[in-house]
Amino acid sequence: MKTNKRIIRVLVGIALLFLVLISYLLWFNMFKADEISTNPYNKRQWESELEVKRGDIYSQDGVLLAETEIDGDARNRIYPRGRLYSHIIGYYSQVYGKTQLEMTYDSDLIGKENIGITLNDIRSGNNLHLTIIDELQEYAYDQLDGRNGAIVAIEPTTGQVLAMVSLPDFDPMTIEEDWSEMMEDEDSPFLARATQGLYPPGSTYKIVTAAGAYDNGMTDMTFNDNGVFESGDVTVYNYGRESYGNIDLKRAFEVSSNYAFCTMGYELGAENVKLEAEKFGVNKDLSFDIPTSKSEIQYSRMTDLDGALVSIGQGGLVMTPLHVALMGSAVANGGKMMKPYLVETITTENGTVIGQTRPSVMYESIGSACAEYIEDMMIGVIEDGTGTSAQLSGITVAGKTGTAENESEEDHAWFVGYAPAEQPTICVAVVLENDGGSGGRNAAPIARNVIRKFLED
Repeated sequence: MKTNKRIIRVLVGIALLFLVLISYLLWFNMFKADEISTNPYNKRQWESELEVKRGDIYSQDGVLLAETEIDGDARNRIYPRGRLYSHIIGYYSQVYGKTQLEMTYDSDLIGKENIGITLNDIRSGNNLHLTIIDELQEYAYDQLDGRNGAIVAIEPTTGQVLAMVSLPDFDPMTIEEDWSEMMEDEDSPFLARATQGLYPPGSTYKIVTAAGAYDNGMTDMTFNDNGVFESGDVTVYNYGRESYGNIDLKRAFEVSSNYAFCTMGYELGAENVKLEAEKFGVNKDLSFDIPTSKSEIQYSRMTDLDGALVSIGQGGLVMTPLHVALMGSAVANGGKMMKPYLVETITTENGTVIGQTRPSVMYESIGSACAEYIEDMMIGVIEDGTGTSAQLSGITVAGKTGTAENESEEDHAWFVGYAPAEQPTICVAVVLENDGGSGGRNAAPIARNVIRKFLED
């Protein structure tokens, strides 16, 4: 009898272990299998991909940006435009995996429906057709002229990204040879500044603060600007320690008065400052085709004085250049912030469209009347304010300059603007990292040139 009981216990134990194993396998297949199978470091996935010729990537104007050459069992990924798209397309390496579009659109590029099919001929994956205009991309890249920073150009009414460059960058063709050097580079060439770089936006953010003033009935405020805002242990000077005397909100925006906007932000209060920020997507994850950092107010508890600093784009506020471009685009689009996108269509090897991105509203940040009010002030910045270097002959430009203080290094120079103001077709954001100069002097001319290039073409 004792022997039988022992046998029964052993059998019950084995049965329980079997049930646990079955349960784990079911859980794994339901919740983890896709994650493991699509992991860029999964060696089995790389072996499966030998069955398929990875799809090509093209710019909006039809320029080939990525293709695969087959050499026996080898799959060589070729990037004809080299560094120009390194922070958009990323890299493809059997040693170091995949990044950017090569990672996020991996299943489309390999044509996941082709994996596992045994044929005599190697099947082709699907092709990506981007929103990026190659000629504009190259022009924007040249405008940075080797300086660390980013440029983002967006079509305000759709959210299409027309150009997006970041420096420093890397050569995706030599990623394995250059890896060690890149990883040790203090300038972080793998960091896509446009989408993952977080910077205080400086006075470009006064766009949002002005919207808060409009929404809270504060547009009639006037200020006796003596050049410095002081409260508690906080002292904030106007840029260049200028003072502007008695000014209204419109003039304060045009000359970028820190005194006026700190005062207004303080009176708005921390809660209203935060609410207005969130209308523009701050503190929220940004859905995009490639990995993107979250623009956020980095205070666990924000005081009214913190709100005053945030109101001029300083304090605990950080934003990506992509998000600053979207901020400007929202004003250009009557208050609606469109969801940004890089991939316009996905096609099979014979050209059949199997996927297409449709423009969609991400946030209704402000009303159309508020957008018109802010646009009028942004035009004033260009015509008679800090952004005169962004003027274009015969074209009305709306914009906002920014010079963001950086505790550890030189200031960042910012500009965001769009044109034609009457019917905007492009919005451009520029940040020059640790530039040491003002946004009006150094960043605005770059944005002007990119806008002009786009409109002329």
